[in-house]
Amino acid sequence: MQEIEFLYDFGSPNAYFVHKVLPGMAAKHGATLRYEPILLGGVFKATNNQPPMMAFGNVAGKVAYMRKEIERFIARYQVPFKMNPNFPVMTVALMRGAIYARGKDWENKYIDTVFDAMWRAEEKMDDPEVMHRVLANAGLPADKIAEAIQTQDIKGALIETTSKAVDRGVFGAPTMFVGEEMFFGKDALDDLDWWLGKG
Repeated sequence: MQEIEFLYDFGSPNAYFVHKVLPGMAAKHGATLRYEPILLGGVFKATNNQPPMMAFGNVAGKVAYMRKEIERFIARYQVPFKMNPNFPVMTVALMRGAIYARGKDWENKYIDTVFDAMWRAEEKMDDPEVMHRVLANAGLPADKIAEAIQTQDIKGALIETTSKAVDRGVFGAPTMFVGEEMFFGKDALDDLDWWLGKG
């Protein structure tokens, strides 16, 4: 059985879009899907990369085209989306929470809850009180998560997953792997679909 590794950061709207599409694609091909939290800011620093709005901000027409691309994606996949007015949101605590959630029976619920809070409910998720409220309202162990993300084990694990991603050639998010074949960005979903179809 093929496995899709999904390297993500909640602060990326494109990671949210891919998150909404990947489960269906995995099911279509009988593949498993594994979420791997990374810290996008750490990846950018290690690779000398920049967020798209910064990297292309001075390129005539580029940002407007990226917005059009998002509109087409939303229409094609019928993904509910609201641009978070608090963007960019610092996601260190959220990604540490994702590290803590790994392997637990509420991991998928945590991921869904945070992505939806960021890109549907327009929540300011880098505010600890907001984060706690959102998680608690979803029935997640907000107190345990708040405690865990302050521990060195969780902090170190996020640094490790981010460093390993960079070592594999990752320069941004969302990034997907099938084995060692890398697919970057929501635009790579068609290629990923084709690759999975090859078996």
